[in-house]
Amino acid sequence: MIIKTVAATLLAIATSSIFLLFSPTPKSFYHSLFISSSLSDNVSISSHLHTLTRRPHVAGQEANAEAAAYVLSIFASSSIKTHIAPYPVALTYPVSRSLTLTPSPQEPQSQINFNLQQEIYSGDPYADVAHEVLPTFHAFAKSGTVTAPVVYVNYGSLEDYEVLKQMGVNVSGSIVLARYGKIYRGSIVQTAFEAGAVGVLVYTDRKDYGGGGGEGKWFPDGKWLPPSGVQVGTVYNGLGDPTTPGWASSEEGERLSDDDVEKAGDVPLIPSLPVSAADGETILRAIGGQVANDDWQGSEDAPTYKVGPGPGIVHLSYTGKQVIGTIENVIGVIEGTEEPDRFVILGNHRDAWTFGAVDPNSGTAALLEIAQRLGKLQKRGWKPRRTIVLCNWDAEEYGLIGSTEWVEENRQMLASRAIAYLNVDSAVYGPGFWASATPQLDELLKQATQQVQDPDNSSQTIYQSWVGSSSSPMIDRLGSGESDFAAFVQHVGIPAADMAFGKGYPVYHSMYDDFIWMQKFGDPMFQRHVAVASLWGLVALWLADAEFLPFNYLSYALELQRHMKDLEDELPDKNINLAPLFKSIEELKKAATKINSQREEIEQHKGWQFIGKNDHFKVRELNDRLMMAERAFTDQDGRLGRSWYKHLIYGPSKHDDYGSKSFPGIDEAIEKAKSLKTAESRKLVQHEVWRVARAVRHASQIINGELT
Repeated sequence: MIIKTVAATLLAIATSSIFLLFSPTPKSFYHSLFISSSLSDNVSISSHLHTLTRRPHVAGQEANAEAAAYVLSIFASSSIKTHIAPYPVALTYPVSRSLTLTPSPQEPQSQINFNLQQEIYSGDPYADVAHEVLPTFHAFAKSGTVTAPVVYVNYGSLEDYEVLKQMGVNVSGSIVLARYGKIYRGSIVQTAFEAGAVGVLVYTDRKDYGGGGGEGKWFPDGKWLPPSGVQVGTVYNGLGDPTTPGWASSEEGERLSDDDVEKAGDVPLIPSLPVSAADGETILRAIGGQVANDDWQGSEDAPTYKVGPGPGIVHLSYTGKQVIGTIENVIGVIEGTEEPDRFVILGNHRDAWTFGAVDPNSGTAALLEIAQRLGKLQKRGWKPRRTIVLCNWDAEEYGLIGSTEWVEENRQMLASRAIAYLNVDSAVYGPGFWASATPQLDELLKQATQQVQDPDNSSQTIYQSWVGSSSSPMIDRLGSGESDFAAFVQHVGIPAADMAFGKGYPVYHSMYDDFIWMQKFGDPMFQRHVAVASLWGLVALWLADAEFLPFNYLSYALELQRHMKDLEDELPDKNINLAPLFKSIEELKKAATKINSQREEIEQHKGWQFIGKNDHFKVRELNDRLMMAERAFTDQDGRLGRSWYKHLIYGPSKHDDYGSKSFPGIDEAIEKAKSLKTAESRKLVQHEVWRVARAVRHASQIINGELT
C-alpha cells in the first residue's frame, strides 16, 4: 500500500514536472503584452478615426456602408473571421422643414423666418462635404404643421410641468420650447404631448452647451457649440425597429403597419424640431408672462426667460419620410479553444448623425485598435479559452436598432451562451474616467483599472485618478436605454459594462463633432483612446481566458441592499410589506458567499495535482451558475406596459429613457399609487415587490445550483 502511494506520488510529481516543462505560455503574459506600449498605437487610432469621419455617415446611407467596409477590412486583416449581419429596418429622413415666429400678433409684419442652418466656419476642412449633413431634424418625428403660442418649459421634465401647473400656466394647445440637457429628447416630446402641447421645439441653451455666455469660446476657437449649432437625434421611445417590436426584422418577415406602430405608443404623435441656441433665444425674447424661476434662467448675458404662453406665435412645419433601409452590423469572431460555446462580446456602434468623431467613432477607433492588438497576440501564439465576438453596430442613433435586432435574432443562443457584453459608445468625450456595469462586474472593473496607466497622468493608474479622494469609485448602473447595452441587459439579462473618458461634450450630435474638434479638445494626443482600448480589451481578455469567471455576486447583493434603503423612503404606504424582498436579498448574499467558497475549494483541491476530468466539470458547472444568474433577474412578462423590458432590477425611467432606475417596476407602481391614492394602486405596489423578490430568489437558486 505504501509502495503504491509512493509510486503514485512520484508519478504525479513527474507528470507535473513534464507539464510545467512543456506548458504553453501563460495567458497572463499575453494580457500584459496586450496593454503594453509595444502593442498600443495612438497613431493608428488617430488614423482610424480620421478615416471613419471623413464624411457624415447616417444609418442607411452610402457613406455608412463605406465605413462598414472599412471596419470589416480591419477585422479581416487582423486574422479575425468576419461577416456582415444586415437587417432591413424602418428609418426616417427629413423632406422639408420650416419655422417662423410672429413676436406679436398685433405686428404680423415683424415675422421672423428661421433658416435652420448650421453655419460652416471659415477654414472648415469639411466644407466640401458639409452638404452631405442631413438637414436638422428629429428621427421618427411626426409629420405635421401647427401654429400656436409658445410656452417655455425649461428642460421639459415632468417636474418642470408641475412647476408650470403651480404657476397657473396652461400648456394645452401650445407649442413648447424646451432646452436639452436633463432628459432624453424623446421623453421631452412625449411629456409635452401628455401635457396637451401640439408641437415641440428643443434647443441647446448657451448656459449648457455654449460656454455659459462668458469667456468660453465656441468651435473652432474653443470647445463650445457655436450659436448656430443644433443637436439632432431620435425621438423614438422604443428600442429596435418600431415595425418589428420583439422580433428581428427580415425581408419577408412580419412587420407592423404605420397605424399599428403609432398605436404601440413609442413614436411621437406631435411634430417636433431641434433648433439652435441663437434661434431658441430669439423665440424666448418673444415669450411674455411670468418670469421663470432662477434655475430656469440662461447665462448671464441671455434675455430674461419668461414662461408664456405667448404672445409670440410659432408656425412649425415638418415633413419626413419613412423607408425600409438596409443596415449593416459588422461581426468579428475569434473562436475559443476550450469553451467555444461561451461568448465574451464587445460592441460599439458606427453610425453617426454627422461626422461622429466623438459619438460614436472614438469608440469605433478603439474597437479597431483592440482588433489589431488581438491579431498580433494570435500571431504570437495566444488563443482565447472562450470565444470573443467583436460587434460594430449600425443604426444605434435611431433607437439602438442594429444591436437590438441582432439580440432579438440570436436571443436563445445568447441567453444560453453569453458570458458578458462590454460596450463602448463614445470612447472619449474629454478627461476623467467613468464606468457603468451590472454589479457582479464591479470588482473586475476596479482590478482592470489598476493595471492601465492614466492617460493624463503617467505617475498613476486609471483607478487612482478614478477614485480620487474617495474610498471607492462610483460605478453607475445600466438601466437606461442610452446605448447598445440595453438589449443585452434589459431584454435577455446578460452581465454588461460600459466605459469612457469624459461624460458629455458641447458639440454633441451637431455638425461640429468632427476630427478637428477631437484633435483640438477631446484627445489631442489620442492617449485616452489608447487607454480605453487597453482597459476594454483587458476586461474582455480576463473574461475570455480566466478559468473561473471573475464575477462577484456579493457585490450585487450589497448593491441591492443599498437600493432597498432608497425604496423604503419612497413608499407611499408603510403598510406595504418589503419583507419578502429583504429576505430574498439576504438569500442572494448567502448564495454569493457560498459560491465564492466553492470556487476557493476547487482551486485549493487542484493545487499541484494533475487536473482531472472531474475538476474540469466542476469548473464548468460553477461558471455556468455564475453566467446564468443575471438571467434570473428578468421576467418573461416584462414590465407593466413595457413588456420588451424584462429586467426587474434595472431599467429606464418611465419619464426619461436616458435615466436608469433600480426596481423600475416598483418605482412606477409607487408613482401611480401616489397619484391615484387607491387601495388597488397600493396593491399593485405590493405585487411588484413580490415579483422582484421572486426574481432575486431565482437568482439565488441558480447560484446555489440545487433543485428545491
